Amino acid sequence: MRKNKNWIIHLLLVLGGLIMVVPFVWMVLTAGKTLPESTQIPPTIFPKKFQFINFKDVAKVLPFGKFYFNTLLMVLGRVAGSVMFSATAAFACARLKFPGRDLFFGMVLVQMMIPSQIFITPQYLLVQKMGLLDTIPALMVPGIVSAFGTFLLRQFFLGLPNDLEEAAVLDGANVWTIFYKIMLPLARSGLVALAIFTALFAFKDLMWPLIVNSSMGKMTLSSGLANLQGQYTTNYPQLMSGSVLAIWPMILIFILFQKKFIEGIATTGGKL
Repeated sequence: MRKNKNWIIHLLLVLGGLIMVVPFVWMVLTAGKTLPESTQIPPTIFPKKFQFINFKDVAKVLPFGKFYFNTLLMVLGRVAGSVMFSATAAFACARLKFPGRDLFFGMVLVQMMIPSQIFITPQYLLVQKMGLLDTIPALMVPGIVSAFGTFLLRQFFLGLPNDLEEAAVLDGANVWTIFYKIMLPLARSGLVALAIFTALFAFKDLMWPLIVNSSMGKMTLSSGLANLQGQYTTNYPQLMSGSVLAIWPMILIFILFQKKFIEGIATTGGKL
């Protein structure tokens, strides 16, 4: 009976995996089609001859080198800011006692409950006041501080034993030493998980880069690909070719650091 249950579970997992893979396979196959083939009804699954020229054409239309560089800077900036500020705020909410601590953390939780689209207008006005419109630093602004990261790391710090902190105080360590040399290394798995989530959210962010930057040389991969979407007609093979060129860095990173991805996310689930 147990073997039958395992067989059913495995079958469902395989079917779920296939359903998730189908859009990516369709994207690659469409990238190799001609324009008539991509709009043919009924649709054809495989192209008659794979059109590698679509990748060359889309690379001429869009400056992918610049897009890669801008996306990399945005991801690194958001990851660094999110990890640093979230770790300090989470440590304060979890291990320090000060007036208004619970109120402060409550405000963090409230921010997580509000849709992120509501913050776009005030964030845009803030960037405008700072004179950062149409610049690379403007892409990093929304992700530098993360309410989700503060909540996530607070759970890790709460799970650490108090004996370590008490022993450090007896040895004469101050708050900064306790945070930097004791608590932070012990929360390494949480930091990795936060870095993973922040990088993924930043890589696929579309709305903010489209709003804050208008120059082609200041766009990211997601916002740059949006320019291939026409108002009346769209060259779908070129659009899919651009999508393939855009996602391969993240796929490569996942393959290289797959173990860290899984460990970070699994540890996050265990702590929460």
